Amino acid sequence: DTNLVALCEDKVFSIMADKDILYNANGSPQVVGSNNVLGQATPFVGEFGISKEAQSFASYANRMYFVDSSRGSVIRLSTDGITEISEAGMSDFFRDKLKSNTNKIVGSYDSYNGQYVVTLDGYSLTFSEKSKGWVSRVSYTPENAISVNNIFYTFNNGNLWQHNISNVARN
Repeated sequence: DTNLVALCEDKVFSIMADKDILYNANGSPQVVGSNNVLGQATPFVGEFGISKEAQSFASYANRMYFVDSSRGSVIRLSTDGITEISEAGMSDFFRDKLKSNTNKIVGSYDSYNGQYVVTLDGYSLTFSEKSKGWVSRVSYTPENAISVNNIFYTFNNGNLWQHNISNVARN
């Protein structure tokens, strides 16, 4: 909760942040305390990074999701470390699609449905923590998306779309 997570192209690190350290600036016996430092960078277990897909990042609660296109994987980082969620029945699909994808990969978290949504190459797929798998292919392919106050919004061609509303025939 107080450390910094750094997602690099080929690795993910936890960096100690805002911790108290003691130092002596000029060699005198006077000691000064400061919490304005970054400490040791510790890599998470696994050979994954965010590649060049920063826009695939989404987070909710204690979980972070992102795509490592170089390795053909979709990743979740949680308190138990790195999990390759593309392995939940979709490893071949993602390995093939991420290798040939030439479009921007967009990731978002739909807090209303409790799902990570990843859009690539004309596909939007959802991963559910409750089911521990990929549960749906949805019809929208957003340029970006966000959940605010448990309402999921997507953006496409400069337009804002609200999802999961009951007073329209479909959304």
